[in-house]
Amino acid sequence: MKENKVGYFFMVMASVVIVLAGVKSASAIIIPILLSLFIAIILSPSYNFFRKKRVPDILSILIVILFFIIFIILIVKLIGTSVTDFSANIDGYSDKLSLYYSSLVHDGEIFGFTLPIDTFSTIIDSKRIMLFATSIMKSMSSMLTNGFVILLTVVFMLLESTHFAQKIEFADKSKDTMKQINEIFAKIQNYMVLKSLISLLTGFIIWIALSLIGTDYAFLWAVLAFMLNFIPNIGSIIAAVPAVLITLVQYGFVSAFLVVGVYFGVNIIIGSILEPKIMGKGLGLSTLVVFLSLLFWGWLLGIVGMLLSIPLTIMAKITFDANKNTQWISILLGSGEYLNKGK
Repeated sequence: MKENKVGYFFMVMASVVIVLAGVKSASAIIIPILLSLFIAIILSPSYNFFRKKRVPDILSILIVILFFIIFIILIVKLIGTSVTDFSANIDGYSDKLSLYYSSLVHDGEIFGFTLPIDTFSTIIDSKRIMLFATSIMKSMSSMLTNGFVILLTVVFMLLESTHFAQKIEFADKSKDTMKQINEIFAKIQNYMVLKSLISLLTGFIIWIALSLIGTDYAFLWAVLAFMLNFIPNIGSIIAAVPAVLITLVQYGFVSAFLVVGVYFGVNIIIGSILEPKIMGKGLGLSTLVVFLSLLFWGWLLGIVGMLLSIPLTIMAKITFDANKNTQWISILLGSGEYLNKGK
């Protein structure tokens, strides 16, 4: 009996490895589909609003997609201009940042700390740090290379959503499948829509604050903060690095610390106070699972996987919970809130 269980376990693990290898090799196809799915989820409330107002389906789709296209074109144009300008001036920023490194080494020697400039420059490559932000933005823009395919897929997904539930209910007489799909859709839609609004608020506050301080390319860092706010735990930290370094080069340590304070304050007020109240009880995922899911989906699907790590993990958790044989995986992924109920 034990040998059968061990054999079954290894068969399952081998199947998982094969599936993951297939997903990774087919990421060029899977990533646009996933992006389309989650964009459709975000846009579905607007689409359903127009449909409830008895606006024809085609006209509802046209209105929603038109506003979405205008928003994307505006953002991409502004980002493209900022990235191009920043890339043209990056050598100047890099040289100034290197001077700060040299100054730190000199100050360290005054206080008895020996930090050779060459070693310090090797550990902290100023040019690489300054290129960090643009590399992220370029990887983000690479998602839009299949823009027309993604947009077309979103349109078909929104149109299909009106009949999809009826098809599932007709095919599955027990209604269990539709119940699970509705649960997955409701949780992911709630997370994606609210997280998008919260990230938009975060980016707007960062933009205003950096503009008031006078940091160059404030809009670029605001968009970066908006995008990376979808990445749990470390997203806000990554978003702060380029803005702090640019401010350091422009105005010195005092202004740089002020920018650090802005990001820290936004992260505490919005991330730790406002977001939990708006999002409700939580995602039902443990903190460790949230971080590990970021690493796992990032490895599997790149930057898109990092942005969608939470929705994908929620989807997996609900799917595991639906089957008695895999409920133990769902329990391990969960936050353990039911343990406090005396289970």
